[in-house]
Amino acid sequence: MLTSITPLGERGKGNRWAVTASAYAAGSVLGGATVGLLLGGLGSLLPGPGTVALLLAAGACALALVSDLPRPAWSLPSTGRQVDEDWLTRYRGWVYGVGYGAQLGFGAVTIVTSASTYAAAALALLTGSPWSGLAVGLTFGLVRALPILTVRSTDSPERLRLAARTLQDLATTARRWVVAVLTAATGTLLLTALS
Repeated sequence: MLTSITPLGERGKGNRWAVTASAYAAGSVLGGATVGLLLGGLGSLLPGPGTVALLLAAGACALALVSDLPRPAWSLPSTGRQVDEDWLTRYRGWVYGVGYGAQLGFGAVTIVTSASTYAAAALALLTGSPWSGLAVGLTFGLVRALPILTVRSTDSPERLRLAARTLQDLATTARRWVVAVLTAATGTLLLTALS
């Protein structure tokens, strides 16, 4: 999807990439913030935060970690739904930018490539606070938006092919980082809960 919103493609459609990419980032941040706020608000109805919430959060991160390992014994469910590519020709750049970004910021409404999506939702819920859930959601949405920057210099077909190869190569590195972050989060939450 990232190779669909490039300077080369946007110029061909008469759009400005900076506008579309900014709308995409804003949509992703707003989508993540909305889900985080709602889940944090829902979590505020649960019994107060404490050791149980920390252990549940550690469990959610551990489950996501095991699911995201290179050869997982199982993987968490995902939808087969992808963003609607017809939007690229039907709407202005800022419209599909916001729409695509919001769908990615919401998390599980499109194909889920990492169980960290579910871990982020669980963490937002288990904060037990709308504002803390909002912070989790904002962070999630921002992180989901940042890869758009990898295509910012694709102003020719050659650079577009190179960007597509680079994104494919970065997928393995990104998965390693996700596993490392989930490992650190699991350990930190467990240590905090048990101390």
